[in-house]
Amino acid sequence: MASLQKAPGECHSDFMSAADSSVNLAHRELARLIGERCRLTGTFTLRSGQESSTYFDKYMFEADPGLLAQVAEHAAGLIPEGTEILAGLELGGVPVATALSLATGLPVAFVRKEAKAYGTAQLAEGAQLAGRRTLVIEDVITTGGQVASSTADLRARGALVDAVLCIIDRSSGNHPQLDAIGCRVISLLTEEELG
Repeated sequence: MASLQKAPGECHSDFMSAADSSVNLAHRELARLIGERCRLTGTFTLRSGQESSTYFDKYMFEADPGLLAQVAEHAAGLIPEGTEILAGLELGGVPVATALSLATGLPVAFVRKEAKAYGTAQLAEGAQLAGRRTLVIEDVITTGGQVASSTADLRARGALVDAVLCIIDRSSGNHPQLDAIGCRVISLLTEEELG
């Protein structure tokens, strides 16, 4: 009878397949949960101005501590190596960035759409961004217009930004505004995966 033992450092392909299958199953289950909880149908105007018959109410998963923890657990593995700061965009990116900060230990900055004229009058509060590798965090991307604008603002303040991590990507992989500024999109879930 042939031995199933492998030399040290050699992979067991059946084990890798089972592990990959388990990860894929967990990913599909997360997509199912978010789709069930957040998908609304009707007539909606999106931030981009586009009309849609589907809307993802991301606050439904962001307000649920158990579901938000699952999102953070899955998204943490997508954070690029060398990331020093998580920059959560107002409003939906803030709870996601906070959950990711708790899951990874990375510091977080909270980014407004525009700097306030009072108090500290800063665009970003929390962790200092200048000269640090910063990952922009957004909940949902459709056209990426707000992310592109915020990325430009963060770069103007010295943040080193070359990627955004979003939880739901509605763009079907089409990100011309972000491509134009050299900002790649890392998506946890696509609209298609949410059913």
